[in-house]
Amino acid sequence: MNEHTPILVTGSAGFIGYHLTKALLANGNHVVGIDNLNDYYPVSLKEARLKELEAPLFTFHKVDIADEAALEELFVRYHFRYVVNLAAQAGVRYSITNPKAYLSSNLIGFLNILEACRHHGVEHLVYASSSSVYGLNEKVPYSTTDMVDNPVSLYAATKKSNELLAHAYTHLYGFASTGLRFFTVYGPWGRPDMAYYSFARAIREGKTIKVFNNGDMLRDFTYVDDIITALLKIIPSPPKENEHGDRYKVYNIGNNQPIKLIEFIETLEACIGKTADKEYLPMQAGDVYQTYADVDELVRDFDFRPNTPLKDGLSAFVDWFNAYHT
Repeated sequence: MNEHTPILVTGSAGFIGYHLTKALLANGNHVVGIDNLNDYYPVSLKEARLKELEAPLFTFHKVDIADEAALEELFVRYHFRYVVNLAAQAGVRYSITNPKAYLSSNLIGFLNILEACRHHGVEHLVYASSSSVYGLNEKVPYSTTDMVDNPVSLYAATKKSNELLAHAYTHLYGFASTGLRFFTVYGPWGRPDMAYYSFARAIREGKTIKVFNNGDMLRDFTYVDDIITALLKIIPSPPKENEHGDRYKVYNIGNNQPIKLIEFIETLEACIGKTADKEYLPMQAGDVYQTYADVDELVRDFDFRPNTPLKDGLSAFVDWFNAYHT
């Protein structure tokens, strides 16, 4: 993919948005990035990511997707063909204590993106969903054909709402949309609120880490480079019409190999070269016991399966973490 028309990446100062923008620029694409640079975690990390992205083909605008007028101005100016919406209020646990923070970005902001795509001839909207939509689903591995009507956090409910809204807009207005259910993404330049990042910081500083459900939780840890490889294949490939005539699709993007949390911690300890002091606690509200992605559709449609070994991914993260926190 090498687009002369700019590609819009919302949340470009975020974890996945940064990596995607970097990859698109490396492939010679012109990228317009937007982000509201909120202080959910240190803005300094977001600014450092943007500093890394400085390039002739990258244009950044500080814009909140909840600002309908600002979005309209950008869509009129740039005539986007592809839009990748990665802007969202993240965090399952944060949604327990700060529910209203999720309405502006995850619902109103996403609706604004859909409206802009509708009115400005966007060919393909790709947007971030989440494995959290599977909620209380007990069948594994999780398939995109499974029922996802039992979310256990507000965050999960907003992500399922995104999929429903995208389906309605795709059906009514004809543009293509693809939702991506990401499974526990980790890697360099990651979010400090994620468990692996806070674990690394605590281990290095000799502080106690909190291990929920005694470490007996399974997660489909997915290295960020695998997410980006999938995105680069999906963005220029709008879904074909389904049996209802809609160009709408949802994919799982996960490592397809769930790992126990305690094993993840032990691998991180080995990469850091230091053992953590652990406090074992019960399961937290909003958490699920396991996540496990069925990626057969991703393999069928794009001949790609996420496959970065955990040790390799965590080693790369620790190398970056040590360099960034010198």
